Amino acid sequence: MRKFFQEIKADLKFKTAGPGQKLSEPSRVPKEKPKAEPAPKPRQGPTDEAQMAAAAALARMELKPKAKVASSQEAIKNQGRSSLEAAELLGRDLVSPDQEGAAAPSVSGVYFICPLTGAVVRKDQKEKHLREAIQSYFSVDPVAASIMEIHTFNKDREKVRVGLETMAKYLDNIYLHPEEEKYRKIKLQNKVFQERISCLEGIHRFFQAIGFETKTLPVPGQETPEEYYVLKEEMLTKLEDLKDYKEQLLSSEPVRAQLDRQLCVFKPSPQAARFELPNDFYNLTAEEIKREQRLRTEAVEKASMLRTRAMREKEEQREMRKYNYTLVRVRFPDGYILQGTFYARESVSALYSFVREALRDDWLPFELLGPGGVKLTDENLAFNECGLVPSALLTLAWDAGIMADIQAVGEEQPASPLKPELLSRVQTLA
Repeated sequence: MRKFFQEIKADLKFKTAGPGQKLSEPSRVPKEKPKAEPAPKPRQGPTDEAQMAAAAALARMELKPKAKVASSQEAIKNQGRSSLEAAELLGRDLVSPDQEGAAAPSVSGVYFICPLTGAVVRKDQKEKHLREAIQSYFSVDPVAASIMEIHTFNKDREKVRVGLETMAKYLDNIYLHPEEEKYRKIKLQNKVFQERISCLEGIHRFFQAIGFETKTLPVPGQETPEEYYVLKEEMLTKLEDLKDYKEQLLSSEPVRAQLDRQLCVFKPSPQAARFELPNDFYNLTAEEIKREQRLRTEAVEKASMLRTRAMREKEEQREMRKYNYTLVRVRFPDGYILQGTFYARESVSALYSFVREALRDDWLPFELLGPGGVKLTDENLAFNECGLVPSALLTLAWDAGIMADIQAVGEEQPASPLKPELLSRVQTLA
């Protein structure tokens, strides 16, 4: 039996499509024969099994082919436009948690994982935490910590590039001409030093970390002395270290906190398409969100006006720029829902990887269907290019040919394709 599944995996390259290519059409699920209605019983709340059946039925309906639905990249973009226009017509609100009577948000906010400490912090605490983490790292490796500080907190990358290239020349001169005293001291009031180097946050801590000290020295032909950075004598025996520090300085990158996907698994629920998002998801302040809500009341009148295609596209682009993040749910054929947070400008390929990592068998081929059954065949498109912002519910469909081969074996399949550790913390969608 194990050999059979290995043959199926090996055969995937012939039966599945690569990234960005269309997969085969999902197979239709045969309709079940109607059963006789049972005798009336007192009305009760739906059981978990009933909710699962209802959600699975919704998933089957979405998998049925829709008339004249294109699967091209243009169709996906058109579907995104339609979603935005529909939102305007329906007067969909931007939900602000501080509103009176607002529903509980689908997620509490946007969170990030610090690469230095592993801590999960909210978006508005991200920079503060990074500063504290880098500050703590000075006790471990002051050179590395000062380099992280320079690259992370100086936002003008061109200014950083110019400053570090100038700094590298200073260090090269010392390395190549260690006997020349003039190369081992740098006047702090030098114009080039002031304009290119001194203005960078963290640069002075770097000088101290690699062996420079501040000294006040006389200047020939000048009555008042001036301050200099002077390389300590003992560093002349560690010139190779100095060269390594220069390479680290030039090759390092900013410390970036990783977006926390906030992975959640939910039981089947008819509320899967309902989203309530916190302010973190919008590139707007709380006041701007409230103003947007007031403007939504004019949506119907605005939609009735004659607008050119260029006007509509311009408005759609402006609409999508409001969102920095998107909350995506993927509904499986059994009704279970996988949820994660993504950047609005992140490519759809990140979602495919996210889903694969959640599967028991990550080799199983699948495709994702957007609103209206449109296939997300181009994984290089960004979420906002597909209209999948600030939230979206997608449907997962397995490759029909591979699933038929597996079913032909007759071996009992697990109740859910998701990893057991994820199912162990399944939640109920409110």
